[in-house]
Amino acid sequence: MNRASRAKKGFASASAPRHRATDRVIDILELTAASRDGLVLKDLSLGVETPKSSLLPLLRTLSARGYLEQGRAGEYRLGPRALELAVRSPGCRDLVEAARPALGALMRRTGESAFLTTLATDAAAVVFIDVVETDQLIRYTVSVGQRSPLHATANGKAILAFLPDGERDEILRALPLKRYTDRTLTSVPALRAALDEIRATGVGLSLDEIVRGASGIAAPVYDREGRVVGACAVGGPTDRMKPRLRQLTADVKDTARAISTLLGWR
Repeated sequence: MNRASRAKKGFASASAPRHRATDRVIDILELTAASRDGLVLKDLSLGVETPKSSLLPLLRTLSARGYLEQGRAGEYRLGPRALELAVRSPGCRDLVEAARPALGALMRRTGESAFLTTLATDAAAVVFIDVVETDQLIRYTVSVGQRSPLHATANGKAILAFLPDGERDEILRALPLKRYTDRTLTSVPALRAALDEIRATGVGLSLDEIVRGASGIAAPVYDREGRVVGACAVGGPTDRMKPRLRQLTADVKDTARAISTLLGWR
């Protein structure tokens, strides 16, 4: 039997034996994706029921390939390569391709960096799936695949506000409301009030909430079914953004509406 025949037979058989090392790699990635703060070697060893000595070579390989990254305290998190794979999924590609021209026009019109985000698969953050940076010397900079907290960013709040009630409530129950600055919303009642206001105005704001001196404005993007699938935003220095909030808000909302229309929303 040739290799192709063996592969086909294995694929068709539901009872075919699974590859132990592959199982471990998938378990590692799933566990780290589900963890908000990362997992140290001991926790991963317990989670995948594998001795630390057997786990370390897998962790080193995944880290070297960029699928994991290690923090200062030794904790492992998903790395940029794993996030890039998610961003390259067909749904994200369609959203990015539809939005790219509008994002570029938004950057040129406002003079600020323009961003496109979507809800992370673990619903604990937003993920940047496209970025069009301004050429201004002082600017807001992020990388494609980067995660940001839902409660402290304009993008996160814009998406969270327009999720179905049940889904939003489930996320809020599990969401760690970490303080980043003295303006960060760190209580569920305060965050709910902000989300109510966003639903009324159609735009999310973050003024010095995640980084002092940096602000963002975001509006939700909808698909043809009317579901929120992401948010587009501009971000920049607060002292440059704040005097222009009204105009920037209008520009962001117009861009989000244009992208939604391209996705079939009416």
